[in-house]
Amino acid sequence: MPRRWRPGALIHCSAVLHAAAAAGIALRPEAWPWAVGAVAANHGLLTAAGLLPRCSLLGTNWTRLPGAAAARGEIALTIDDGPDPDVTPRVLDLLDAHRARATFFVIGRLVREHPALAREIVARGHAIENHSEHHLKTFSLHGPRWLAHEIGAAQDTIAEVCGRVPRFFRAPAGLRNPFLEPVLARLDLQLASWTRRAYDTRNGDADAVASRLLGGRDGKTRGGDILLLHDGNAARTSQGRAVILDALPRVLDSCRAAGLMPVTLEHAIP
Repeated sequence: MPRRWRPGALIHCSAVLHAAAAAGIALRPEAWPWAVGAVAANHGLLTAAGLLPRCSLLGTNWTRLPGAAAARGEIALTIDDGPDPDVTPRVLDLLDAHRARATFFVIGRLVREHPALAREIVARGHAIENHSEHHLKTFSLHGPRWLAHEIGAAQDTIAEVCGRVPRFFRAPAGLRNPFLEPVLARLDLQLASWTRRAYDTRNGDADAVASRLLGGRDGKTRGGDILLLHDGNAARTSQGRAVILDALPRVLDSCRAAGLMPVTLEHAIP
């Protein structure tokens, strides 16, 4: 069943402002520059909110796990842009070696290209979630109908190939617009971003990537953190390896030493 869409404060205020601007122009046409300026400023704020992946002004957005999961010392390791036939199997082996669970935000098109690998992710005890069908750079520039088709296609692809329906969605590059949250509500999907990202699609230094993920305000990863890495589109080290393959063991070893348990996002749902 679809969940109910509850517009946030920014959406409510935007609707009120648009109505007030229209009424103001109707009552006092000479004031149109002020009305247009207010609407333009509002659109600028909406755009800025969509450009900030961890912002919750456009709708609910998981940047950390719920409080109960954090209290249990759980963290979520999320891995984007796969499945990749070269990197993903080795990531799975690393996770197995550390007895860790992860959430893979996959691209529907790649799931169709590598169905056995997508099924192996699930078979090894990990979660597989929706990262759109095509992962287009222009994702956040589209309207509600296109978004519904793009996200719904990935839902169908993953359900058909893997036998499970995703419960979470992550926008490509984390960029979105005000039309996204109503679409996610109809599809019963929860937007999830992250606590910290490592920019490991650009940075091939495994030490720097691991340090960025592990360095909170107190210098340590904390219970409830959502960490972001990439198996697809991963930067390469000086030895030509996907940087996740060298950074991930360091992250997992540090988490174990700190008494933190990597779990899937689904596991942390209250």
